[in-house]
Amino acid sequence: MPWLSLKLAADGDQAEALADALMEAGALSVSIEDRDAGTEAEAPQFGEPGLEDAKAWRRNWVVALLEADADVPGLIDRLGLPADVAHEIEAVPEQDWVRLTQSQFDPIPISDRLWIVPSWHQPPDPRAICIELDPGLAFGTGSHPTTRLCLKWLEQNIRGDGDKPSVLDYGCGSGILAIAAKKLGAGRVLGTDLDVQAITASRDNAEKNRAEAAFFLPDALPGGEFDILVANILTNPLKALMPLLAARVRPGGRIALSGILAEQAEEVLALYGGPFAMEPWAEEEGWVCLAGTKR
Repeated sequence: MPWLSLKLAADGDQAEALADALMEAGALSVSIEDRDAGTEAEAPQFGEPGLEDAKAWRRNWVVALLEADADVPGLIDRLGLPADVAHEIEAVPEQDWVRLTQSQFDPIPISDRLWIVPSWHQPPDPRAICIELDPGLAFGTGSHPTTRLCLKWLEQNIRGDGDKPSVLDYGCGSGILAIAAKKLGAGRVLGTDLDVQAITASRDNAEKNRAEAAFFLPDALPGGEFDILVANILTNPLKALMPLLAARVRPGGRIALSGILAEQAEEVLALYGGPFAMEPWAEEEGWVCLAGTKR
């Protein structure tokens, strides 16, 4: 069945309240978009634990999906908006949403020997190591630069040449880094995350990929040191977790950190430079991966 998309202009201090009012009025879904997207005034937002939550943009579109026969003028009136409020109405045709969503996710080449492949695609190179992973509720499908950076680091540091390092994936999300480590040739592989959904997703993905990796909430994570620790989280959590993460790496072991904006790299390098010999490893689209060896 077709639907209507209604876009209403709203200032930053009005957008969330308007979105809530639209849902209460019967909208099927509501989203908030930057009205200046694609222009010089576009304002990217980055929310991060320990910082004030990102707010709406200064100028917004509040976008509601409505039934095809919705009374838009009546809805605008019920919301208490002026009749001439800036708005756009667009018909949304019926589509095969599953196929449409799937079409947006193609196999992702990490290197010549490592690919991330959604389940509805055939592996592009049957000789490569392929991780089957579909978009889901947990972060980490290989499409984000921070995940790709960690995967590339693992691919270059676990060569499958007889050495089987133990690996801890701290903040495992979908389990992609732990699964990659195991398929690349790691030995004991564990992952941990604060989110129960992430643990469930990681276990399911590991089973689907026939990768022997175990996942735990932090309080249940077994003790011990690891040859390799990867943490693809964000700068503030990485700073707060430094003593804990450092204690999990054996002397001579290696650490890789991502989820760090380029302008934040120096402060993370300085903090981790005590227990580790650290250096920038690679940068992609404004995000960096830092790597080091335990002193």
